[in-house]
Amino acid sequence: MRMLLNTLLLGALLSASSVALATAVDIGYQQPAKEIVDIVDAAPAPGASLSPNGRIMLSTAFPALPAIADLAAPEYRLAGVRFNPANNGPAQPRYVSSLQLIDLDTQQSKAISGLPKSLKAVNLSWSPDSRYLAFIQLEDNRANLWRIDIAAAKASAWGKAPINAIWGGVLQWSADSKAIYVATVPAKRGNEPVASKVPTGPVITEARGRTAPARTYQDLLKNKHDEALFSYYFTSQLVKLGVNNKTTLLGKPQLFRSVEISPDNQFILVNRIEQPFSYAVPVFRFAYTTEVWDASGKLVYQVVQQPVADNLPIAFDAVPTGRRDISWRADHSATLYWAQAADGGDPANKVAVRDQLFQLAAPFTAEPEKLMDLRYRFSYLMAAADGSLMVWERWWQDRNEKVWYLPNGQAAQLMWERSSEDQYNDPGSPLMTTAANGQRLLRVENGAIYLTAVGASTEGNRPFIDKRQLATGETTRLWRSEAPFYEYPLTLLPSGQLLTQRESADLPPDFYLRNLQSGELTALTQTPHPMPHTQGISRELINYQRADGIPMSATLLLPAGYDKTRDGALPTIVWAYPREFRSAAAAGQVTDSPYRFNRIGYWNPQFLATQGYAVLDNATMPIVGEGDKEPNDSFIEQLVLNAEAVIAAGVARGVTDPNRVAVGGHSYGAFMTANLLAHTHLFKAGIARSGAYNRTLTPFGFQREQRTLWDDPELYARMSPFFHAEKIKTPLLLIHGTDDNNSGTFPMQSERLYQAIKGNGGTTRLVMLPLESHGYRARESVLHMLWETTAWLDEFVKNAEVQAAQ
Repeated sequence: MRMLLNTLLLGALLSASSVALATAVDIGYQQPAKEIVDIVDAAPAPGASLSPNGRIMLSTAFPALPAIADLAAPEYRLAGVRFNPANNGPAQPRYVSSLQLIDLDTQQSKAISGLPKSLKAVNLSWSPDSRYLAFIQLEDNRANLWRIDIAAAKASAWGKAPINAIWGGVLQWSADSKAIYVATVPAKRGNEPVASKVPTGPVITEARGRTAPARTYQDLLKNKHDEALFSYYFTSQLVKLGVNNKTTLLGKPQLFRSVEISPDNQFILVNRIEQPFSYAVPVFRFAYTTEVWDASGKLVYQVVQQPVADNLPIAFDAVPTGRRDISWRADHSATLYWAQAADGGDPANKVAVRDQLFQLAAPFTAEPEKLMDLRYRFSYLMAAADGSLMVWERWWQDRNEKVWYLPNGQAAQLMWERSSEDQYNDPGSPLMTTAANGQRLLRVENGAIYLTAVGASTEGNRPFIDKRQLATGETTRLWRSEAPFYEYPLTLLPSGQLLTQRESADLPPDFYLRNLQSGELTALTQTPHPMPHTQGISRELINYQRADGIPMSATLLLPAGYDKTRDGALPTIVWAYPREFRSAAAAGQVTDSPYRFNRIGYWNPQFLATQGYAVLDNATMPIVGEGDKEPNDSFIEQLVLNAEAVIAAGVARGVTDPNRVAVGGHSYGAFMTANLLAHTHLFKAGIARSGAYNRTLTPFGFQREQRTLWDDPELYARMSPFFHAEKIKTPLLLIHGTDDNNSGTFPMQSERLYQAIKGNGGTTRLVMLPLESHGYRARESVLHMLWETTAWLDEFVKNAEVQAAQ
């Protein structure tokens, strides 16, 4: 044991040391074949938003990938948040670049005049009366509030103060639709704090016997200057802005964590971040105070003061003590509800009641009323106009879920209890409706609710909408998607028609109105095929089993015009992401559909079908731990079984050449890839993007592992491909963003694995993409990634037989 611990410590020290890479090769950004470039440049799928009255649909379009110059925009990284200090907005946001209105009564579309020339809209928000749509427009040097007059289809700037959109922007309408609440940059903020060029002293943190485990978060505060910058940029002024442009300041500028207006607009629920700030955890674990203000911004009631949450157990069911998940009941004028741990917040404590649910109505002077005791952790609730509630509770460790129905003033009734992993028996999510004051309420009609789900089944996903009687649980299926289409019900309109999004293997997703009685369909949008040059590529959901009998599946893509008899078995790429399960039955469930649009992607290796490869995409990689066994107890063994099964499935179909197979994945999929190359000889090459390979550098857990390094050091060593790097002789391409912000996947992880493989005589290549985070966004970066991938696979997989002959 001592020798193993010393080995682990040595590995951690080596990984923490500075990196001396081999001779760098400066080749600039490269591009793959034109057919791959055209896939990258294809228009993204459009989105949609429905007005509260259900009569207008807003169609939204998104831009293609940004340029690397866009990623070079100013960016600060503080307390786990990345933002643009030039415009007080999020860093590298995904924004809407085009808007269009569609009248559902006439099915006519209408262009919107007056929009910014270069639209970069985020946080779109309908007014409760459906007359307006507000959004935040991101400019280079500020974020502005805009609104669209729906009847006139005209947009205009709204208000003068710049918006503080670092959090995405506080944007809430008043109940009467006559005003909106926004967080603005304080008028007297002044200039950004300037760091002293001369240190004033060391940075000191201290621990004295207080248990405070933390996962490997990135972008944390590091010193007093970081603290000053955090306070400067995250402080906002809450403003009430009328549609007549009247501006009212509410309270003083604060470090708002969240703001929620009561349904009657008489109170404001405020979460304020408190000092001292933490250098160990990100902002969502900082100390905070939750208060109720009156409509003018004066303190009415203090709900809770929470200290910094840096001492929670790392178990996923751990929560802070005290009141949490505080919000307004949507069905009452001004009633708070919250959950509170009855087990000290520690899942290791054995108790009958884990959580308790409370409520307290204005004027907040009475004793809180307990709504119910919960066996598991409170998850969320939905309120209906009649005062009834649906309450969800869940326990992650066992994947258990309970859903309760609380009729107004009556005892709770259990609606269902199930495993959250069991997709085949998912009853669905209830439809909501928007009240006149803008509150989202559970849609209840004649004692029944409507439930929608993707409808996972052995034949693939078939979305449905059900009607369920609350009193009896009797369920009637109103409609289910039928082959050869994949059609998802978005909502049931007041007209009784179903608004759906429909697609097939050859038709991109579009929005439709479906008459449930006649089955008649009316198209609302007509989206052209975004990449017609890929239409000949086949896509098939295949099913197979691994050696121990667990069912598995993958999406098989084959090149256009491929003929098995004529062309024979192909070089093949397997792309996957391991997932943990508590039951073998759940692990084997199919969670895809053979009828989804065959949009050839570039993030997963579907694009390789244009280059003569068979692609086994989203190959299931279940890691199962039943009973007292944890999934990771046999991680490597199950990984090997999974890999053998998917290769065998391709070979059995006659499309996969077993001597020319590669494996790849992103993040945890990269971790999987390195492990498979270290522990098998099944593959000719591997592609590992943005992974973590030395688990001693994530000592307080990783992915879904709840044990620490000190609980089970052998587990951490066994699962770390870094400690088996001498076995990795199969060529491995490592790709990583230099600015990865994901917990645990520091760029150093790829750098050190590269050094370990290189030092042990293996074949490897390390590609570090400048300015890129955990996912790669710049067009230049993505195209270069695809060029590297294609070149690596062509050399070591497609031409493997040629090399062997030589």
